Amino acid sequence: MSSFFLNQPNGYLETIQKGIHALRGFERAISYGTGSRRENLVRLRKELTEADAVVIGAGAGLSTSAGFVYDGERFERYFFDFIRKYGFRDMYSGGFGPFASEEERWAYWARYIYINRYMDIPKPVYSQLFDLVREKDYFVITTNVDHCFQRAGFDKKRLFYTQGDFGLFQSVDPGNGKTYENEAWVLQAMEAQGFAKDENGFFCVPENKTLRMELPKELVPKCPDDGSDMTTNLRADDSFVEDEGWHRASAAYSEYLHSHQNRHVLYLEIGVGMNTPVIIKYPFWALTAENPNAVYACLNFHEAFCPKQIENRSICIDGDTGEVLAALAAMQKEA
Repeated sequence: MSSFFLNQPNGYLETIQKGIHALRGFERAISYGTGSRRENLVRLRKELTEADAVVIGAGAGLSTSAGFVYDGERFERYFFDFIRKYGFRDMYSGGFGPFASEEERWAYWARYIYINRYMDIPKPVYSQLFDLVREKDYFVITTNVDHCFQRAGFDKKRLFYTQGDFGLFQSVDPGNGKTYENEAWVLQAMEAQGFAKDENGFFCVPENKTLRMELPKELVPKCPDDGSDMTTNLRADDSFVEDEGWHRASAAYSEYLHSHQNRHVLYLEIGVGMNTPVIIKYPFWALTAENPNAVYACLNFHEAFCPKQIENRSICIDGDTGEVLAALAAMQKEA
């Protein structure tokens, strides 16, 4: 990795440290917000219009609302043979399954990556969000790895994917600090398993449901630089590669926060749960608390809350994100 990026600010670590430090100062009491749902929608619409800047922090709940669910019909349609053989209950846990071979494991992961990274987004939730902020000074930090923001039109230079991307591979030996695009490999691996293309050019299960559960040995991905085994560029442990693109985005996030720290900023948290609150939730609380001009908004299904200390500058809306965004869009048209 270029030493240039190693000398740049690290927004990822900076905000995590800020959130952890601030958390110690927050009281244990939490608030689920004040006012009715309608009143909070009106407040959020007003903030989206009047704020100088909007910082979007997105978690898995946003993609779930957009239709990227890891169980149910989508899972059963594309992984019926793996379900029958191993009893997998969802895509995520299946990815750690006891596969019979590397060829079989990579067949599974090719499907996993394809339907969550290269197929169309099932519902227009991301495009609805983009329509609400496209004219604003915005920045996005997300723990999602499905590339939906960029596919919906968000500016790549205003995005920070903290936990990786389904569309990238890395070597299991992370020493070279590089990632590798995998789209060509994924398409080849889907075809090798017997998937057929539909009228829209997307791979689907053939009518006879005859699929191969193993890739040819030569399709098991190897690092083009040193021939080592490859893995997905998804943060799981300290072997995760933070490449130059990652460091560039981390530095841009840091610079954005510092340049807006005293302005009227809306910290808009969407679908962030309690699995990794130190990346988005806690830092957003801290940034709101230290800036009297800031407002914190939390959109989440059954998990919309804030610390009592910032209750008067918080907007908590419990519900499906897609429904909330649709309501905001309708209000925008009425204005």
